[in-house]
Amino acid sequence: MPVTSLPVSKCQFPCQPLVEENTLSLTQLQSLVASLASTSYSQLFGSQSVGKHVRHIIEHYQTLLAGYANAPHVDQIDYEQRPREEALEENPAAAANTINALRSALHALSNKPTDTPLILNYPVGHEGHAYPLASSLGRELAFLTSHTVHHMALIRLLCDTLSVAVPEDFGVHPSTLRHWRQHDH
Repeated sequence: MPVTSLPVSKCQFPCQPLVEENTLSLTQLQSLVASLASTSYSQLFGSQSVGKHVRHIIEHYQTLLAGYANAPHVDQIDYEQRPREEALEENPAAAANTINALRSALHALSNKPTDTPLILNYPVGHEGHAYPLASSLGRELAFLTSHTVHHMALIRLLCDTLSVAVPEDFGVHPSTLRHWRQHDH
């Protein structure tokens, strides 16, 4: 498929397709989380657990939604400044409820333009010196799709270790799913 180069001023469209990709992943995640016992959800494998990955995913969405809600009054969105709420790591019911609320909040963004400006505070180097980067609501939703699917793929591996079955498409990026459909996977 050819890539079309458009001037930035022509890149405005509603966030709906990006919201749909995110909510599809979150729906899968919520279904898995709701099916797990607390012991499986919080069981550590080294320093990792399903719950730790779920909390990490949730808090990234919360960060974007809070930053968007406060724009343009908030200085930056900073994914490293998350609350790291332990209840989301240990209590699958609390996590499932939070994911459901996130899905609803994301739907409210469906008609917002993708080029809505945001500033991302991005720390680099050993000291974590922060650089403000220009971004947009659409770009951050695209990032969250990839970020969520990446962590869901890791959750899938933990579920295999727990002998918990997950759907074949769990933790698979939408672009890979499109490729599979086109090539009769």
